[in-house]
Amino acid sequence: MDLRNILSAKILVALKKLNLPEENLSVSFSSRPDVCDFQTNYALITAKKVGENPMELAERIVKELNNTSYSALKPGFINIKVDNSLLSQFANDVLKDKDLGIEKVEKPRKILLDYGGANVAKELHVGHLRSPIIGEALKRLHRVLGDTVLADTHLGDWGMQMGLTILQLKEDGYLDEFFRANSDYESIPLKNITLDTLNDEYPKASKRKDVDANFKKLADDYTLFIQQKREPYYTIYKKIRAMSVEEIKKSYSLLNTSFDFWFGESDAEDYIDGTIQIFIDKKLARISDGALVVDIAKEGEHIPIPKKSEDEEQRYKNPMPPAILKKYNGGYLYISTEIATIAMRNKMDKYDEIIYLTDNRQGKHFEQAFRCAKLAGISPENQKLTHISFGTMNGKDGKPFKTRSGETIRLKDVVKLLVDKASEKLKANGIENDRELARKIGVGAMKFGDLSNIISKDYVFDIDKFLSFDGKTGPYIQYTIARINSILNKAEDDFSKIKVENDEEREIILALQKLNSSYKISYEDYSLNLICSSTFDLAKAFSTYYNNHKILSEKNVEKRKSMLALCLLVKKALSKALDTLGIDVVEKM
Repeated sequence: MDLRNILSAKILVALKKLNLPEENLSVSFSSRPDVCDFQTNYALITAKKVGENPMELAERIVKELNNTSYSALKPGFINIKVDNSLLSQFANDVLKDKDLGIEKVEKPRKILLDYGGANVAKELHVGHLRSPIIGEALKRLHRVLGDTVLADTHLGDWGMQMGLTILQLKEDGYLDEFFRANSDYESIPLKNITLDTLNDEYPKASKRKDVDANFKKLADDYTLFIQQKREPYYTIYKKIRAMSVEEIKKSYSLLNTSFDFWFGESDAEDYIDGTIQIFIDKKLARISDGALVVDIAKEGEHIPIPKKSEDEEQRYKNPMPPAILKKYNGGYLYISTEIATIAMRNKMDKYDEIIYLTDNRQGKHFEQAFRCAKLAGISPENQKLTHISFGTMNGKDGKPFKTRSGETIRLKDVVKLLVDKASEKLKANGIENDRELARKIGVGAMKFGDLSNIISKDYVFDIDKFLSFDGKTGPYIQYTIARINSILNKAEDDFSKIKVENDEEREIILALQKLNSSYKISYEDYSLNLICSSTFDLAKAFSTYYNNHKILSEKNVEKRKSMLALCLLVKKALSKALDTLGIDVVEKM
């Protein structure tokens, strides 16, 4: 349901009567809304093909249309000022439609969306925020437009961080009972080990491996023991993982983020050997310095640059090094698990697209993994593999958001900060001691502030700006809905059909059309910023209307009923947009 389609259909009738080609007809929003609502450059594109002057062709089409809504403008544009009756019809059709006029994709697909990506044995921190915020919104957007979408958090639970953590815990005496002979490992509790303990132990081990070669070698061995399911390493690993996952679920729930699968790298472990064997059987892998590698460079990539001397390190033009599937000691690497995960997912179900969402540092990793999967046929030819990379959330100083002492801020502390700030705002409005309402507003403010930016770009985390009840913010949208709720709750009338009669009402309906159009564009761009800006524009148009018209005290009964129906339409559209963004709607503020 799109006004542009309705207008295009009317113009097509004229084109057929004039025996003009129908291709290249496209109606777009006007770049000059003070002059017209929509326009088409059809005449400019088509004039040369039919041997006419663009302006004369535009005038001929307008004459055939015989409607004052259409006018020709040099050098050949057709401007369209939509009449109030068509806007009224559109508004009422949208209000009746269960999808609120948002058009579905023509060919719905089945998609797996991989986001979240938390590492077990580590507490979530501010660096983990963008993935669940963006991923949840993309998942909801795809579902709104008709795709079947399943989400997997794909936990980091099988890499070297596990070997490092368990080794450090052992050396610090936390695991003594596990390493006694003939122990019943499953029955042994993780005594005195909490998430705070893990937060201390892993960083300590990570720093130590950089300066202690023997420690790093032993951590490598521990990682291999876990992968081989050797005891007691594997049972310790499972217990740490279970404890971590429970905490991760609590953190994600604060962000209104949910997953269909809680798989991790470990779940693909049973597929790794078979996956690697595919490369061997197809003669795609070779041995290099004891490691198993796959050459994935394409023509024009990884070209050696001649050395100026024997001692100079070899450099490459357009570097794309081989993908290492297996280390010298037989251990697997991150990319081995990634490719095996693609194999696992394709064995579980048939997906038209698998979308991965991570920070922009992992671009090369996914490029290598995707090339390997396609090369070996692990990902079908018609399956799309997509990596979406996002920028960094920075402080006002332009650097990654941290505490004043330079420490990384825990995710739950960020949420607490947001809730505290939102509580202060609510207190000023006469609402006290409602922490859940404050969470919805605070988290919503952060999400809207994040999603308002182009995903691939860095942005500044400005909590005061995000939590403003004025301007382009989440709370402004929430407050607009709460204001409409107040109007509807006080109203004693039923609703009638919407009848657009003034400029403010026109602006609301046109803003609604732009919001509905933004869903498809955001879908294609894998970015939510246009939905955010369009939602704000609709809320702003309603606020202007609210300030200029007394809805509840309107004396004309039919007009009042029309105005109330318009309020309901705006509320539904704003609520739908916030829900798509993963932001709670609130009843009061």
